[in-house]
Amino acid sequence: MSAATGTNAPAGTRAPSGGPVRHRDGRGERAVTVSSHTVLTVWSVLVIAPLLWTLMSSFKTTQQIFASPFSLPTSLQWENYVNAWTLAGIGTYFVNSVVVVAAALFLTMLLGAMSAYVLARFDFPGREVVRTLIVSGLTFPIFLAVVPLFFILQQAGLLNTLPGLVAAYTAYAYPFTVFFLVSFFEELPREVAEAAAIDGASEWRTFFQIMLPMARPGMASVVILNFVGLWNQFLLPVVLNTDQENYVLTQGMASFASQAGYSVDFGALFAGAVTTIVPVLVVYLVFQRRLQGSVVQGSVK
Repeated sequence: MSAATGTNAPAGTRAPSGGPVRHRDGRGERAVTVSSHTVLTVWSVLVIAPLLWTLMSSFKTTQQIFASPFSLPTSLQWENYVNAWTLAGIGTYFVNSVVVVAAALFLTMLLGAMSAYVLARFDFPGREVVRTLIVSGLTFPIFLAVVPLFFILQQAGLLNTLPGLVAAYTAYAYPFTVFFLVSFFEELPREVAEAAAIDGASEWRTFFQIMLPMARPGMASVVILNFVGLWNQFLLPVVLNTDQENYVLTQGMASFASQAGYSVDFGALFAGAVTTIVPVLVVYLVFQRRLQGSVVQGSVK
């Protein structure tokens, strides 16, 4: 009788192994999968379409852009990149940006990693106070700091100079770097540092030769995030760097776009925009494996 009941029962109504629950879970998983893929597809289109349109427009003349902004270029106008690089001065601004961002990124990662390691590994009086003060820097709006930074750099003789901009960029990215890396260093095994101390390694050698290489995934993540933030920084250089010879790329692009109104060479302008985008893509492609490794390592821990 029970066998007959189990055989004749309608599918999905009553199953000893929880069939209806699996059926509902299956429909829920499919709904989540479809909705998530839909959102990701729409988001990808919103991100990729403007990039492709910018790249396409960089090979067109100004007349072609106004006549048919969404059509393919009839011929590749490579002179747009030449004009942007030479006539508009994008080449000089690009070199200034590379120098400033590279120097600031190096100092930020070095000082931030050392500070994060000390806060994560050593107990000393006032440790939590120092950590709280550093993290509180993340809550301080940058536009409130530009006036004090202006007078500090002016008194130090670094206003309107690339070294002064490097110092400002380093101070800007330092709190986030420490905040991110402290938790990462706290998760690294202490036994490795203790073994190095037993073998006679100094604290400096333990940090630079053992602990820092172990933190490469987290360092790569911070490098990508800091590079994007510093490369696209506009407010700090506008206030602290008014000498046109020392303009960075964001300032140069803004000056180029506004210098001639509607008579600007839009083909060269789009070529300059592509020039600003390429370094970000290159840095991401170089460090993406490390970034993925950081996520995987964090999830395992």
